[in-house]
Amino acid sequence: MILRLGCIDIGSNTTRLLVADTDGCHLRWIHEERAFTRIGRDLFEHGRIGPAKIAEVVGVVKAQLETARHQGARDVRAVATAAIRTAENGVELARAIERATGLGVDILSGQEEARLAFVGVAGTLETPPPGELGVVDVGGGSSELVVGTAPDQVRWWVSVGLGSGALCHGPLSSDPPTAEELAGARAQIAGELGRLDVPRPSEAVAVGGSATSLGRLAGPVLDAAALGRALALLVAERSSEIARRFAIDPERARLLPAGLLILEGVADAFGAALRVGRGGIREGVLLEASVT
Repeated sequence: MILRLGCIDIGSNTTRLLVADTDGCHLRWIHEERAFTRIGRDLFEHGRIGPAKIAEVVGVVKAQLETARHQGARDVRAVATAAIRTAENGVELARAIERATGLGVDILSGQEEARLAFVGVAGTLETPPPGELGVVDVGGGSSELVVGTAPDQVRWWVSVGLGSGALCHGPLSSDPPTAEELAGARAQIAGELGRLDVPRPSEAVAVGGSATSLGRLAGPVLDAAALGRALALLVAERSSEIARRFAIDPERARLLPAGLLILEGVADAFGAALRVGRGGIREGVLLEASVT
């Protein structure tokens, strides 16, 4: 049976809605939208989510829930990722959303976030790889790396504290970033990933806003050459100009150097070029929701 379902994903940088038809094995995208709520900025400055930001996110979720219902979603799930998981008052945000909308928010663990990203990617590939699949989902506050066999057999996963928002507010604070800042961010990324024993999948897919936007600059395969070309563009001009030239949201363009460096490090760790994928956590939630 095909169901029309919705998922609202509250992340460090964005709050996103997906409405799709699914039978548990396949998805047909009906409607997508996002708002740059930038919860991670509050966390970087204060370690907690401020009252104004809570009110803003509640308003966004309320509007997205109304849109999902207007689009015919019979059930809507809400999940929250690293920013809410690590915030001192993340539960307070979840409760405020439930009071205002009646929608419960599932604050995902790192393991759940990684597994859902894998299921969402594997379930939306046209042709699953013959060997193991690697998935990287770069978020604003963390990045999830997963290796397994399609459609849902996860063998290895890790959630690392490398996010595009965190790096943008930290070592990559200039716009565009300087050579010294790039070197410092690369060293931080190498230090985080160098402590891991990362498997080498036969194919690897990158998802999330950074990967999707980098696809516009560099094409559908993010190998060393493509990432190098994209980085040359990102360090030559301010993010506002990159946003204008490539039709990227200005908020996303500002985060792209950080997202690129994380993906560069993960591609090296996987030992494989990264294909830009479409699926992710939201798709994983809907694929699993349709069979429960």
